[in-house]
Amino acid sequence: MDVDLRLVRYFTVVAEHGNVHRAATALRIAQPSLSRQIQRLEAGLGVRLFDRTNRGSRLTAAGEAYLAEARGLLRAAERARNRARAAADPGTLVIGYTGNLPVTAAVRELRLRYPRATVHTRHLLCADVRPALLDRRVGAVLARLPFPSAGLDLGVLYEHPRVLVMPADHRLAGRDAVTLADFADVPLVRYADPALDAYWRVDPRPDGAPAPDGPLALTVEDKLELVATGDALTLAPADERPDTLRSDLTAVPVRDLPPSTVVLATRAGTTDPMIDDLRTVLTPR
Repeated sequence: MDVDLRLVRYFTVVAEHGNVHRAATALRIAQPSLSRQIQRLEAGLGVRLFDRTNRGSRLTAAGEAYLAEARGLLRAAERARNRARAAADPGTLVIGYTGNLPVTAAVRELRLRYPRATVHTRHLLCADVRPALLDRRVGAVLARLPFPSAGLDLGVLYEHPRVLVMPADHRLAGRDAVTLADFADVPLVRYADPALDAYWRVDPRPDGAPAPDGPLALTVEDKLELVATGDALTLAPADERPDTLRSDLTAVPVRDLPPSTVVLATRAGTTDPMIDDLRTVLTPR
C-alpha cells in the first residue's frame, strides 16, 4: 500500500493515548471516523495493530514494531518538508557565540550548503544567550555552560578539561596536573555573573566549604593581569588557555574537576534544516 502519513499519524496518537476516544479528542475528529481510519491502515498493512479491550486499545506485537518505524517516518517527513521550504525560501540564520568559541568554519560551510541564505554571527555574553534566543535575535548559540536555559534545547557538542592558570614562576607551575586540594586556600578571580562565578571558582567546594574570596574581574584583560601580578589564580577551559596570550602565565590541568561543556542552544522545539546542519558541522568527528 502507498503510505498515507495522515493514517500513520492517527496510529501514533492512538498508541500514545491507548484509547481511541482520547485520541479522537486530541486529534479533534469524531471517534467513529478515527476507528475507521485505523481499520483502513490495518487492512492496508495486512496485520492487526491493536487489541481492543474494554479498557482501551493495546498495541499488538505487530503494532509495537510498527510504532517505532511510524515515528521515524513522521520525523523524516517533517525534515523533508522543512528542507524543501528552506530551499524555496532560505531566509536568514543568525548564529550567536560566546567567548572565543570557534564558529567561522561552520558559517562558511553553511554558506556553501545554502548559497541563497543569509548567515551571519553575533557575539554574546553568557547572560545574553537565553534572552537573545527567546527574543529571536539569534536562531542558535554556540556557548559554554553554565547559563540560564529555561525554554531552550541544549545539544552537547564537546567538552574541554579545565586548567588552572597561574604565573609562570608559581609553585605549581611545571606540574603535569594538579587537584583542587593543591589550591584549596588560594583565591580565584571572581565573576560578576553568579552562575559563572560559582562554576569557575568551584563555590561551594565539594565538601560544602565556601571558596576563598578573590578579586573581581570584569574583562579578560583584568583577569589575566590579576593572575600575572599574583593577586589570584583562575580556572579556564583547556581550549582557551590564557598562557597562549601572555608569556608570563602558564596553565596546568586540574585532574579532579569535571570538564567544561560546550553546547548548541536553540529555542525549545525548533525545527530548522540549517540549524540541523550547523549542529552536524560543529560536532567533532
